[in-house]
Amino acid sequence: MRSKMGKAAGTRLKERVRGFVFTLIGTGFLFQSSCAELELAVNKAERALRQLKPSAPIQFQSDEYVVYRLQGGDSPAKLAERFLGDGKLSWIIEDANEGTKFRKNEIIVIPLKVRNRGGLARNGYQIVPILSYHHFADNCKSHLCLPTRRFDQHMRYLKDNRYRVITMAELLGFLKYRHPIPKRSVVLTIDDGYRSAYDTAYPILKKYGYKATLFIYTDYIEASENSISWDQLREMKANGFEVGSHTLSHTDLTKKRADESDQAYLKSIKGELLLSKQIIDRELEQDTIYLAYPYGRYNETILKLSEDAGYKIGVTVKRGGNAFFADPLMLDRNQILKSDLNSFAAMIRIFNEFPLK
Repeated sequence: MRSKMGKAAGTRLKERVRGFVFTLIGTGFLFQSSCAELELAVNKAERALRQLKPSAPIQFQSDEYVVYRLQGGDSPAKLAERFLGDGKLSWIIEDANEGTKFRKNEIIVIPLKVRNRGGLARNGYQIVPILSYHHFADNCKSHLCLPTRRFDQHMRYLKDNRYRVITMAELLGFLKYRHPIPKRSVVLTIDDGYRSAYDTAYPILKKYGYKATLFIYTDYIEASENSISWDQLREMKANGFEVGSHTLSHTDLTKKRADESDQAYLKSIKGELLLSKQIIDRELEQDTIYLAYPYGRYNETILKLSEDAGYKIGVTVKRGGNAFFADPLMLDRNQILKSDLNSFAAMIRIFNEFPLK
């Protein structure tokens, strides 16, 4: 009987360790490992586990990861601070242990090295949706306006379904292949410069702990009682929001007037791109590197002039998500034109299935 029980316990132990290893595969840390290397990892972890007391916090540790038994008071943020040096990296631990409640005595995996900067998996790759909002009101009369209650529902949906709102700066690092981002990442943007971005969206976003990027066209700022002010933008920026250019006057950059010479047309485009950037730079004391093309329209000339002006990211209104290999100056972005949750959920797809083997 003891022999059978010992055999059963050994089988359970091996299955548990295999689960840890394949969790690492799922998060990309052992993505390129061979079957032989995986078996060695399993055997090594199994031997280490047998040598430790069941109650030991660290069940196994290598250069790659830690197998850890949760203690009272442990949280992803505290563990990230201890093992990764930064509590803000708690998403790495949460992504590696999806579905875990983080209760005392649960066993988790803590990856120590981040290798999968592109969000690659055996069956596809990560994509990042960028959402575009414009105006908010209790009662909307335009398709570009979203009812306040609906915006709150959208943000609650993201929170309830474990999406993580990242900044444009974090997205740029991902596009440059500098670092990974959470698996369920999404970027929020608000266009034009309506005052409702401050009065309505800002409090809701703060309630959920989210940040957004505001794309403003500078001619509109402080132009009416419905437009946002520079002081309001400064406050939002001080609280982690980003501000990018939506040009000077929100004109279609690709349209050349019939009576306009090529030289005058180029001068006009340069003014829309450069002057708006210079104004934002001066008012907000920053280097503005994010651009939203008016109406989402651009061409090769616009792309070249945008790059020359110093923009690092350009967003369109072409639907879709953005992989790490996307062109940063031609990013897809989903406009929120329908307010129902089904339409919203369809816009936040975070993975593109594409067999890589």
